[in-house]
Amino acid sequence: MKAVVYEEYTPNDDYKKILKVKDVPEPKPKSTEVVFKVKAAALNYNDLWGMRGQPIPVPLPHISGSDAAGEVIAVGDEVKNIKVGDRVASHSNMSCRVCSACTDGREYDCEKRTIWGFQTGPLWGAYSEVTHLPEVNVVKIPQNVSFEEAAAASMTLLTSWHMLVGRAKIRPGQVVLIMGGGSGVGSFGIQIAKLYGCTVIATASGDKLEKCKKLGADYAVDHRKEDWNKEVREITKEISKKLGVSPGIDVSFDHIGQTHWNKQLTLLKYGATLVSCGATTGYDAQTDLRHIFFKGTNILGSTQGTRAELEQGFFWMGQGKIKAAIDSIHSFENAAEAHTKMLTGKGLFGKILLKPEGA
Repeated sequence: MKAVVYEEYTPNDDYKKILKVKDVPEPKPKSTEVVFKVKAAALNYNDLWGMRGQPIPVPLPHISGSDAAGEVIAVGDEVKNIKVGDRVASHSNMSCRVCSACTDGREYDCEKRTIWGFQTGPLWGAYSEVTHLPEVNVVKIPQNVSFEEAAAASMTLLTSWHMLVGRAKIRPGQVVLIMGGGSGVGSFGIQIAKLYGCTVIATASGDKLEKCKKLGADYAVDHRKEDWNKEVREITKEISKKLGVSPGIDVSFDHIGQTHWNKQLTLLKYGATLVSCGATTGYDAQTDLRHIFFKGTNILGSTQGTRAELEQGFFWMGQGKIKAAIDSIHSFENAAEAHTKMLTGKGLFGKILLKPEGA
């Protein structure tokens, strides 16, 4: 079968140099595994980290991709709830399932947790014509959700759901700030907050603001402006007059990091929450601690969520309440161009997908 493979790292992001379409052995299912034909796979930032060999040196040769959706073609003898012909998507959070964190329902806190397609291998990821996963790491796709939509949602929908529902525990009536609303996680964050009856302020570059509003954002602000936070502050004052509440943000949803961190803190109400799943602009963020201890601010870290949370998100996709924002679809042969687009972010809104030939 065909797969997108690299056999060396590229610290300078020269994807054309390392990404090659190659023939690799087609997998056979182990007793607890599901084998499925990949119909679509989505790109994530951890794919770029893997290709750089930093911060974690991934196994080589490597097949990237943590998000895949497809049709089951074989199952192991001990598989209970998945059958040949089922439409499935990956749950890439691979935990041990037996430690105290896992048995307590916190598989995301498992010390042995790895991310499929990033830390796994060699040659085990989504960018292949056929792949395999343990039964516990796949979920069924609702019938009215396409393979492309499911692949686009797999990691980012789960990440956003866990941030807002699992960690921040959003409630109806809250004012939620979604930083980077044009990204995969941000686009789902907007929709999840609206599903829960929140007022949503999204930030993005100027060319993406109307798209954020189409996803449901009540307000959209250009975060590339130096005084973006002042505009958000004025919006919260407007909201406070309408709703009869104090101005400010109840929950801030962040994955931008360094460049916008401290200004987010200034916008939070007393007792508010900032939940972070990443730092695309850098990790060394300046923090004015007064905005934390004086205001009783909750700072929460978040990674991926649980399989059950992914199933909840897919349920609402099946109901038409949440949609995947797909930027573009590329062939395996154009994988280098697809990753370059994700790296630069120029004009990017939503998820970038790869599809095998004929899928």
